[in-house]
Amino acid sequence: MKGVRLTEAGLPGSQVTVRYGLRVTTPARTVVDLARVLPFRAGVVTADNALAQRLVTKDELRHVVATCRQWPGVTRAAEVVEFANGLSESALESIARVAFRDCGLPPPELQVWVDGEEFVGRTDFLWKDSNTVGEADGALKYQDPSRARRQLWRDARLRDAGFEVVHFTWQEINETPERVAASIRAAFERGRYASTRSAISRAPASGHR
Repeated sequence: MKGVRLTEAGLPGSQVTVRYGLRVTTPARTVVDLARVLPFRAGVVTADNALAQRLVTKDELRHVVATCRQWPGVTRAAEVVEFANGLSESALESIARVAFRDCGLPPPELQVWVDGEEFVGRTDFLWKDSNTVGEADGALKYQDPSRARRQLWRDARLRDAGFEVVHFTWQEINETPERVAASIRAAFERGRYASTRSAISRAPASGHR
């Protein structure tokens, strides 16, 4: 049938469950099967979402990978499983993480609560060593004026606390990921420079009094 792709593989009983009276593969087996046949990015979106919804655990995914070492695509599936992170809260954040990796950026921390002289909030991505925050902006953030104003207030508080802030949209991370990565690298430089200047200003004076 046109548009249908049929593949065959072993199916241990432990990787089968019943939903709505039908026998189907378990969530862990389904995630690994998709990761074997889909592009890496799509596999990560699937795995991140399954982990975030607590449908699977990393150990369950690793166990399934271990049972299909000789199957086509298992190397990519294993990479997806190790890269996957249930702290990603949307497909946009998952895709951004893959783009960061592909562009050679260091992996960020996810969903980190930050504060300065006052509490600020939770960031999508944080590169702590470079004092840089990355924010994945969905379309709703720009359609709601009150949300936009809150974002401006939050960005100001983050910068007051010493962080560089880089925003990007779905379109930007998909169509021009290198440009987003360049903006983040530039923020790294500013963040490190500001941190160095701050450290120097706090250093005790030396030499003659």
